[in-house]
Amino acid sequence: MADIYNRLFGAQKPIASSSSPGDDADFPDFAGAPDPSPASISPLTPSQASAQPAFPTAGNAAAAGSASPITYTKWYRIWERASPKDFTTEAFVFLFIAILVAFHLWGTRTNRRKAKTWLSTHLPVLEKEFAVVGTNTRKAPTLEEVQASGLRKAAGDAELDVPKELLKENTNNEYITYATGRQNVAFVDFKLSFFKRYNPLVHFGESALNFLFESMPAPVERMEATMYPFDGKEASLVPPPPGKQGQELLEQRFKNSTSGYDGFVWAVVNKDIMKQLRDERYDISLTTTKDHPKLPSWATVMSESSEVTDFMLTADLIKAVGEAGEQLEYLLISDQPIDRPQKLDEEPPKKRIFLSLRLPTSPLAYTSSLPLFSLFFTLADKLSSSAHFRPEVLRKLRQTREDEMRKLRRVDEDEKAEERNVKRDKEKKEKRDRELGRLGADDQRKYLEKEREKERKKSEKKMSRKA
Repeated sequence: MADIYNRLFGAQKPIASSSSPGDDADFPDFAGAPDPSPASISPLTPSQASAQPAFPTAGNAAAAGSASPITYTKWYRIWERASPKDFTTEAFVFLFIAILVAFHLWGTRTNRRKAKTWLSTHLPVLEKEFAVVGTNTRKAPTLEEVQASGLRKAAGDAELDVPKELLKENTNNEYITYATGRQNVAFVDFKLSFFKRYNPLVHFGESALNFLFESMPAPVERMEATMYPFDGKEASLVPPPPGKQGQELLEQRFKNSTSGYDGFVWAVVNKDIMKQLRDERYDISLTTTKDHPKLPSWATVMSESSEVTDFMLTADLIKAVGEAGEQLEYLLISDQPIDRPQKLDEEPPKKRIFLSLRLPTSPLAYTSSLPLFSLFFTLADKLSSSAHFRPEVLRKLRQTREDEMRKLRRVDEDEKAEERNVKRDKEKKEKRDRELGRLGADDQRKYLEKEREKERKKSEKKMSRKA
């Protein structure tokens, strides 16, 4: 018992002064290791201690005549641990970001300046034709003032004084404005589309795709105007005056309105986009193309009737088209939708007049398209007063629309017949499953064999008919 106690809590055994070779038999590598001795530290005089640097660096080591430089430095001494070549990747990244930001700022400012130039050039015409342009209520300058000095100012002034309420920026390459308050016209929407200069990758990518693939349209800067005539619906489009009898007074005022006209599709189109326009627009697909001797060689007429062409091609319009040159993409009058209708119960389209002009690089080139731009608004007056054709012409126009409605009706009937077939097959399957569920195992087997026999006979009849 005492022996066990001594082993656990007993006194420490005396350390032998020397160990026998048998004790280190398991550790031969350490058997002859000498005991460690403390390193000697030579005392320094105060002058020598003050001469030592606080933190050893490579420069101090070289000054002291050391054979190998000391690489250790404090964590905040970046100038001793790094060099400019260590940040080469970051430099290229920052340079790339700086180029993108510069392109973005240059592109957005250029597009904004071009939009203001267009508006300042065409604003006198708009304010002469309409009571309200955008949300602006200021007094408009006269057309004579713009003809005298306004266009030169638009060409030379980079920061044009155009109120923000006149022009709305949808995106960095798209601006819109609005005009209303004119006889025979409900309102006009304008959209200006520019190159995506603010994104060089997209801008040059679109140009490259157009160069490689003919199906990809080339990016173009254009102005698109969509005019909505009243067409005899002033009572439902014009807001009534305040008061209880406002709506009655409005209906009485426009009771005998003469702004309605016969619907048709007619266009003067630049031949460069004729195929693209026919593929993209359903209403243009209803027309036939025919060159006119009075129009320039680059333009053609797309119309439903030759009588409509004779009515629309006046001397003023022919002259304006010739002066506009190839800035004109198309002038279109339509009463049909842009996209092909899919159902019979779709809302009937409204009558509209479209004008699309390419934007020139120089502001001075707007003088050639201004006559056509001014004539565009007077088309609503001409249609309201004179676009009432003979019964033979109306019958032809009506026949074209009835043929299209007949196609839609046939498609609608086929869809309904297919739905009925699917419903009938579903009901048959549910009835068969109910009958099988009520039968036993032997009766189910007989039922399935009878079905297979019917299917076999049907297939044999089909094969005999084909033979």
